[in-house]
Amino acid sequence: MTAKRVFPNIITQHPTADIPIDGITSHLVQAGQQQFVFMHFDKDAEVPEHSHEAQWGVVLDGQMELTIAGQKRVLTKGDTYFIDKDVRHSAKIKAGYTDLTLFNQADRYKIKK
Repeated sequence: MTAKRVFPNIITQHPTADIPIDGITSHLVQAGQQQFVFMHFDKDAEVPEHSHEAQWGVVLDGQMELTIAGQKRVLTKGDTYFIDKDVRHSAKIKAGYTDLTLFNQADRYKIKK
């Protein structure tokens, strides 16, 4: 299923976020000093350990193994997560995963050109 079918026009009308992960489709909603990013993964993906400003997310579909400060957790549809500022985290994302993530950072991602 493509992201075009996953998300309705009210979401897909927003610009694509420039996220360097193969197989991801994303839509960026700028909200003052924060960013909402709707993401859908057509392929399995691994996000290496990193840190940044606080992040909150809700799983809309699929599965992700999220490691926060060394603690692994498998997240599925309906689960939420919170990563505090500067806390190291990584993820293993399965194809078909879809979520909405809020970054407490106005410039976490740029618009893809």
